[in-house]
Order: sequence, then C-alpha cells, then structure tokens
Amino acid sequence: MADDHTHVQEFFTARAADWDTRFPDDGPAFDAAVSALGLHAGDCVLDAGCGTGRALPALRAAVGPGGTVLGADLTAAMLDSAVRAGRDRSGLLIQADAARLPLRARAVDAVFAAGLISHLSQPGPDLAELARVVRPGGRLALFHPIGRAALAARHGRTLTGDDLRAEANLRPLLDRSGWRLDRYIDEAARFLTLAERTD
Repeated sequence: MADDHTHVQEFFTARAADWDTRFPDDGPAFDAAVSALGLHAGDCVLDAGCGTGRALPALRAAVGPGGTVLGADLTAAMLDSAVRAGRDRSGLLIQADAARLPLRARAVDAVFAAGLISHLSQPGPDLAELARVVRPGGRLALFHPIGRAALAARHGRTLTGDDLRAEANLRPLLDRSGWRLDRYIDEAARFLTLAERTD
C-alpha cells in the first residue's frame, strides 16, 4: 500500500503547479456536481482527494457561512496549490489519506470526491472508510468532469468490462461498502454517481 501511496503522491506532486491551467474549463462541471449533492446551509462536507481545491468555493457556497468545509488530500503539493489559489479561504485543508481519515465516525453530512475513485488502492475498504465518516442518510458524490469513454480516450485506452466505474461494477461495490447508489450519469461531459449512506 505504501508503494501505491508513493506513486499517487509522485504523480500529483509533479503536476500540482499547473494542474488548474491544464483543465481551465472544468469550473461549471464542478459547480453542477456540487449542486447535485443536495447540500444544505449548515452542513459539514468533506472534499476527499480535494487536490487544488477546485470544488471548495462551490461547497462553501452550498453550506453557507455556518457550515463546515474540509478538504483532504494525500499530496502536500496539491494543497500548496490550493492555498496559492486562495481556496483555503473556503475550507479547512488537511493532508490526509482518504483510506484513513482523521475524522470521527458520522462526523460529516456528505462527501464530494472528484477523480478519487481511480486512485484508491483498495476501492472497497476505501469507500467503506468514506462511509464511516458520513452520518446515515448522508450523501456521496463520485465525480469526474468528463465521462468514462472520453477519459479513456484522453489516456489512449479503450473501455473494458472490468472498469471500476462501470455501473455494473460500481453499484455492488458501493452496496458492500455502506452506500446505496441513487443516480448514475456517464456522458461525454461528466461522470457523476450519487449515493446515500445506509444504516
């Protein structure tokens, strides 16, 4: 597992400085995904794998000044980029592994995770860890600003049946990890899965 974490940190450390400039048009997709999460004023929300914090301003707007926004990422360089962009004003940034969050059980109302699922070393246990920190009935959004086919094409790959984000694979994985899949969208312009924390 340490090797997986080292690989993820090296990958994102090398790309942190120009991450936002590589994807300058993603803002509206992030805003729409945050809106779909259905947050309320005063909620506590975790952005797991927050990267440079692109979702934090929208999350702050959704929960209002009385809410709590936490941004957790494994890679210090990505958090540094979030601070340089001023996004730390929208939430508290913490360097933490999504597989071992420094939060008590049922501490948050919702989790937003952009691009995270592709980088989980143990997807089942890691999604269960996200479930641990969410109250029953709380929400999870797994998001990417482009769909599975477009992302595969960007990386020169074709989709295969074992793709973790395919609905046939993701639904039972979420079920086993403390979540119930409510909505699944996979289109060219976005990938969005919404799930609810089960009891």
